Order: sequence, then C-alpha cells, then structure tokens
Amino acid sequence: MTRDYIEFQDRSVPLGYLITFRCYGTWLHGDERGSVDRRFYNVVGAPKIAPNAEKVIREERRLKHAAYLLGAKERTIVEQAIRDVCSHRGFTLVAVNVRTNHAHAVTRASGSPERLMTTFKAYSTRALRSAGLIDAEFQPWSRHGSTRYLWTEDHIVDAADYVINGQGDELPRFE
Repeated sequence: MTRDYIEFQDRSVPLGYLITFRCYGTWLHGDERGSVDRRFYNVVGAPKIAPNAEKVIREERRLKHAAYLLGAKERTIVEQAIRDVCSHRGFTLVAVNVRTNHAHAVTRASGSPERLMTTFKAYSTRALRSAGLIDAEFQPWSRHGSTRYLWTEDHIVDAADYVINGQGDELPRFE
C-alpha cells in the first residue's frame, strides 16, 4: 500500500489563505449560484441554499441601499489597499484580483483569516472614502466573505492560479 505524502505533512498551521469578499448586495440568498448562511447551510458537506427567485426578491427588499459595484478607479484603490495591508503587516501577498463585485487575495500570513479579511475591508473602505468615492456612512462590503485555508504549496499555487486566471472556472478544492 502506498501512502500519500500529504498524510505526513503538518496541518496544524496553514501556509496561507484565500480570502474573498463581496460587494454589498451582489450575491443574495436564493441566487442561482447558490449561497450559504450562518445557521443552517454553513456546514462542511452541507448543500448550498437552492436557487429561489422569490427569495432573491425578498432579500433585495431588505437591502439598506442599492447593490454596490466597483468601477475601474475603485478596483485600483481596493487592490492598492490590500497591498498596503500586506506591506504594513509584513504579510506576503501571493496574488490579488479585484473584480467589479468582489475581491480575491492569496496571502501567506499568520493569525486569523477572518481578521485579515476584516482588515482588507477596513483599509479598502477607508481608501475609497479618502478618494471621495463613497460617503462616511456607506458600507460597500457584504457582512462576511470566504476564508479558505491553504495547507500545501500546491494549494497556494492552485489558489493563485484561480485568482489570476480562473475567474470563470470552478474554485479548486483545498483538502
């Protein structure tokens, strides 16, 4: 019997993270792409919330303001803000891609990926406000996002490839 090398790797500390956060109102529960919520659908292996046009309409009615999309100027500012976080905190930014409705970053960083994502959002929001592109009360980001742990060098390479080249492709599995 051949053993897989991955069995012998230390998986107590990830090598990096794939952080994704979305613009406010751009991916609602019931969307055809599927979604998860914090109570029932955020368990590993659990199905996503099924597409449901009526649910999307209900979610749209609950929005505090219109969905937010990033133009070219906003995308440049958000990318620079993510770069600034990594530079200031001493993290290695492996890849970054800011799209019209979300941002991806692959980092080698210590600590909580949720805290890192929150910092990316805070720096980006501050930079957008400083540039006069959003006002002081406006919240451009959805409540949370996705924080994927990257355990191997192959995971980091696959995540970076996805962020840079795979924005129409299915996200790789990092297991």
